[in-house]
Amino acid sequence: MKNKYIAPVLLGAGIAFLLYSCGSTIPDKAVAVTNFDKTKYLGKWYEIARLDFKYEKGLNNVTAEYSLNDNGTIKVDNRGYDVKKDKWEQSIGKARFVKKDNVGMLKVSFFGPFYSGYNVIAVDKDYKYALVAGESLKYLWILSRETTVPENVKAEYLKKAAEIGYQTSNLIWVKHDKSK
Repeated sequence: MKNKYIAPVLLGAGIAFLLYSCGSTIPDKAVAVTNFDKTKYLGKWYEIARLDFKYEKGLNNVTAEYSLNDNGTIKVDNRGYDVKKDKWEQSIGKARFVKKDNVGMLKVSFFGPFYSGYNVIAVDKDYKYALVAGESLKYLWILSRETTVPENVKAEYLKKAAEIGYQTSNLIWVKHDKSK
């Protein structure tokens, strides 16, 4: 009689584990920033380059704004302008730290309980430029507090990404139109 409950309990525990752990991965050879300062990371970032994927396809003027929620999670407000549709797209989600809040390894969710990896693998001392790896080699972003990034920072981040295994020749360089 008791055996009929074992399978559903194990299945439920497995699903819960998968939902909790989903998005806590980082590509091999990538290392999240330690001594990460979440307060300095908050605020508005401009997307300089990305590996394109369906949720950002065709978007320019892309920004991400991070702020603290009352419950300690981080609010993620992504915006981008869809040139073909001639309208702004926005997606609001939440992020939480995978380990400690001083390690740049987070997981982010825009769709309920489903999380994806968001790993800050490089950031300058003034938190003006950042290199962010997703959970696999399909996701990579170069971010800046301004709409441009100096060539030396760009070269450093491209080199680091290539060493990890990213196909940097596939990066989309985001246009930022000051009138938008």
